[in-house]
Amino acid sequence: MAERTTASSPLAVLGAHLGARGLEVKLTARGLVVANPQVAMDTITCRARADDFGNVWFWTSWNRPIAPADRIAEATQAVIGYLVGR
Repeated sequence: MAERTTASSPLAVLGAHLGARGLEVKLTARGLVVANPQVAMDTITCRARADDFGNVWFWTSWNRPIAPADRIAEATQAVIGYLVGR
């Protein structure tokens, strides 16, 4: 089951971290839309990962895991890495 996107959700926290680093973010019912206007955009979701005992992870729109939802700094760096190209 997908997690609701509320202001206290891991997606909202990740959005705040990414926004503070200059990426455009918008929390929607479908997930966290993140954009680097010069390069790319992605919609990040937050859901359980079966091969990690059901722990909640952040996921890209192409269904690739980013990082566990409790590792905001790691997820922030991963998203910046693939949207900024570093």
